[in-house]
Amino acid sequence: MASRIADIPVPPDCRETICAGALVAVNHSGGKDSQSMTILLSRIVPREQLVAVHAPLGDVEWPGTIEHIEATLPAGVPLIFAPVASGKTLLERVEERGLWPSSTARWCTSDFKAGPIQRELRRYLKAHPRFRGRLVNAMGLRAEESPARASKAPWRRNDRMSVADREVFDWLPVFDLSTADVFRVIRDAGQSPHWAYAAGMTRLSCSFCILASRADLRRAAELRSDLYRAYAELERRIGHTLSPTRRPLPEVTGVPLAARDGREDLAGPLGA
Repeated sequence: MASRIADIPVPPDCRETICAGALVAVNHSGGKDSQSMTILLSRIVPREQLVAVHAPLGDVEWPGTIEHIEATLPAGVPLIFAPVASGKTLLERVEERGLWPSSTARWCTSDFKAGPIQRELRRYLKAHPRFRGRLVNAMGLRAEESPARASKAPWRRNDRMSVADREVFDWLPVFDLSTADVFRVIRDAGQSPHWAYAAGMTRLSCSFCILASRADLRRAAELRSDLYRAYAELERRIGHTLSPTRRPLPEVTGVPLAARDGREDLAGPLGA
């Protein structure tokens, strides 16, 4: 049975690993779950054992994300960045492939987030031998978000990252918290969530995400019209849509593209 510390369950093996001096890495997207997780972990993990890591996504990321992370990190917690090694943007990779990612082929997550973050954490461990190769990789996934996430184990050994001189565990500290809970944690800490939530977004990922609701896609189109045009034009060039409905973004969102000369530009069929 997990014990409770500061409103989050801490499995006994996790507590033992942290008490033994392991590095605890906070995967920080800038979203509400990452922010609340950072607040809660900073209360139970010594600051010298904490590091935050962010995979920057360039133009497809919500403006101000890095600044928001930096402004809300606890004092003394370093922030490291994990850019994609190729230097290519998400839209460039989509164009190369001729396909958008999908819920069953989420190469965007592996190529632009998980892979780069794991690379940088390996480097950080190597550069800081005091952790003796021990790492707790904390991620802000919550059971409430989807059946797939609800089926995940909140604490498990990461066999892929664990080698002879390195032992890594994946931990989901806010797994049992509700959306209301995470916003409460942020509010009670005297912080504010990323501005995109107040602007009407329900989640913070890429501005236009393959998993986003129609309402979020519509609001993103209204907030980021230039990026919206770039996505819609890419859909037309490659003949493949971001939405699994196979409808182009202007149809999904109901938001017409503003033409470059200021006139309304209703996107035509894919490939037109």
